[in-house]
Amino acid sequence: MDSGTGAARRGSPGPPGDGRRERWTRRRFVGAVGAIGAVAAGPALAGCGGDGDGGRAASEEARRGAPPRQPPSSAAPRASSDPSPGPSGVRPLYLGTYTSTAGGGKGIGVAAYDGASGRIIGKGTITGVPDPSYLAVHPDGATLYAANERERGAVTAVRLSDGKVLGSRATGGAATCHLSVHPGGRWLLSADFGSGTVAVHPIEASGAVGERADLVRHSRPAPRPGQRGPHAHQVVTAADGRHVLAVDFGTDTVYSYRLDDRTGVLTEVAQAHTRTGAGPRHLTFHPGGRHAYLANEADDTVTVCAYEPSSGRLTLGRPQSTGSKAGVNYPAQLAVTPDGAFAFLANRGDNSVARYAVEAAGARLRLLGTTPVAGDFPRQIALSPDGALLFAANQRSGTVSVFRVDASNGGLRLAGEPFASPVAVCALPL
Repeated sequence: MDSGTGAARRGSPGPPGDGRRERWTRRRFVGAVGAIGAVAAGPALAGCGGDGDGGRAASEEARRGAPPRQPPSSAAPRASSDPSPGPSGVRPLYLGTYTSTAGGGKGIGVAAYDGASGRIIGKGTITGVPDPSYLAVHPDGATLYAANERERGAVTAVRLSDGKVLGSRATGGAATCHLSVHPGGRWLLSADFGSGTVAVHPIEASGAVGERADLVRHSRPAPRPGQRGPHAHQVVTAADGRHVLAVDFGTDTVYSYRLDDRTGVLTEVAQAHTRTGAGPRHLTFHPGGRHAYLANEADDTVTVCAYEPSSGRLTLGRPQSTGSKAGVNYPAQLAVTPDGAFAFLANRGDNSVARYAVEAAGARLRLLGTTPVAGDFPRQIALSPDGALLFAANQRSGTVSVFRVDASNGGLRLAGEPFASPVAVCALPL
């Protein structure tokens, strides 16, 4: 199920998990309206909507053996018909896409959302950022970071006050598909799917990315049968901040590293192995910090994991159902409410969001059911900082669906018609 990296991967047919896979630090943003306004007026902006630059002949969907679906013809707001949000309720929303895929975007989408109604309003696009397939924000809220998912992997920093692109740095790997900021704000972590590598870059005082401090490759265990090599899919810091965990689809392994906060060097301390062929994709921690939930893309399961902060060791439980009723389904990632009461899973194929009750202080997930996502191929989901809204980036339909979250039972209610966003692969509400 492996296909290599970069442009070659984008032109190959096949299912998502095999190297053509579907390609993701929050803070309450002070002065959201002013910041969005500054970005919308900046010289780096182009209007929302329109086709991508056509840098690759095959679309994201063609890589998976499916015909491409064109996004709506305009990225003008198509959310609910609620009244326009007032200044106190408006918050920033940033959207990732593929710029080199047919029908894709032209950079990072800039939008705003009403925290009460869920209504999305498009503001423009930050151009000059190629294939920004995953986004993360610095803990101080001043800088946005994008994973540039290209054959020569890279990460890019953008100043949010005016939308200025602060520059890019090569990761040293291929097809950078995920990144996150270490909680201390000094280091940017990124995962390269094509090369199975994890990179560490220092973050400068300006928010810009410095020269790479470390690069590790997942050389053991050997990739499972059918994989040409390791495929790092995600890198995230554990809830306690002591260890960095990297999820590798190709080796069916979650690697635990200790990060030297002075030098940025990673030292491997533990490995956790899924069953062969699970294809782990994304790991999400419970707020309690002692448990995490793993979405397994290839075998359509989720797994509850126990985490030991002193050693960084992850212990995997038995696989559980995603709730999917589709013949083919590829779970993408989970999101957990800030109070730790409920978890949600994006199901690509079933086109649904699975809902789980979190029990036993995070040690157990109980499936409650699924909710149609009102779009096609939900690549990524994210909760608003208060947990009241859930955003789903639907890649094939080119839309972002917004749901109100019922705090009492985890129920999801669609907040109006989905918002049009070309090849939507990441939604980052602040």
